[in-house]
Amino acid sequence: MTKTMIGVIGGSGIYDIDGLQDATWQSVESPWGAPSDQILTGTLDGVPMAFLPRHGRGHVHSPTTVPYRANIDALKRLGVTDVISVSACGSFREEYAPGHFVVVDQFIDRTFAREKSFFGSGCVAHVSVAHPTCPRLGDACYAAGQAAGITIHKGGTYLAMEGPQFSTLAESKMYREQWGADVIGMTNMPEAKLAREAELCYASIAMVTDYDSWHPDHGEVDVTEIIKTLMGNADKGRALVRGLPALLGADRAPCPHGCDRALEFAILTAPEARDPALMQKLDAVAGRMLTASS
Repeated sequence: MTKTMIGVIGGSGIYDIDGLQDATWQSVESPWGAPSDQILTGTLDGVPMAFLPRHGRGHVHSPTTVPYRANIDALKRLGVTDVISVSACGSFREEYAPGHFVVVDQFIDRTFAREKSFFGSGCVAHVSVAHPTCPRLGDACYAAGQAAGITIHKGGTYLAMEGPQFSTLAESKMYREQWGADVIGMTNMPEAKLAREAELCYASIAMVTDYDSWHPDHGEVDVTEIIKTLMGNADKGRALVRGLPALLGADRAPCPHGCDRALEFAILTAPEARDPALMQKLDAVAGRMLTASS
């Protein structure tokens, strides 16, 4: 058994967590650059928590410029074991209405202007993201959402687009009708892939703000309406997060789905051929495996 530490990455509209005891904003240095902001740490119902505003307080980072590698690395350095991503999304399903939440379990990655891995020349690794989220953690988020009175749906495919512009009507129809996506957003990739490389359990909560542009009765995305829905969703998101410590508990067994052992057979580069400079940068993300093989 190890100790649970919950990390929350808050998307648009969520810039803090209510009820944290001994709450402190602290700077965390990362060899992958500066994280989006300082990280708010404290305890909630006896369980350590860390909160990172994905876009920074004041919303200073666009989806493309969010420092995803630094964010995941910084959470890992703090001792986070379980990462909950909370983000605003559009919906491709009539039944996933604005104000509803979706526990995402699959992704289609259409981003193209972001660094997507901690590994590369000097240390090659291939992790599986066939199942990119942790079912155990997703179940806890679903239960917390239900307990908070939120209309929450279990399971859904998130289409990650580059942005920052919203979809064209043709794209929206294609993603919905031909590709079978359920929600669309701009920030969960490469975040989910990096969490898997860092051997962190990861769950994604999509907070629906709009119907993208496919819906015949809603037309194009209206930012004013999105912001209005976003504010209500932010309160619901904080309520969901408040219920997680009681569900996850202070003590943590190894992940039954192997998220915390994702690098077990993933690193291919022989120890003697690894780049020392990259090894130093990987000390938090892959320290467990690198120490074992050195």
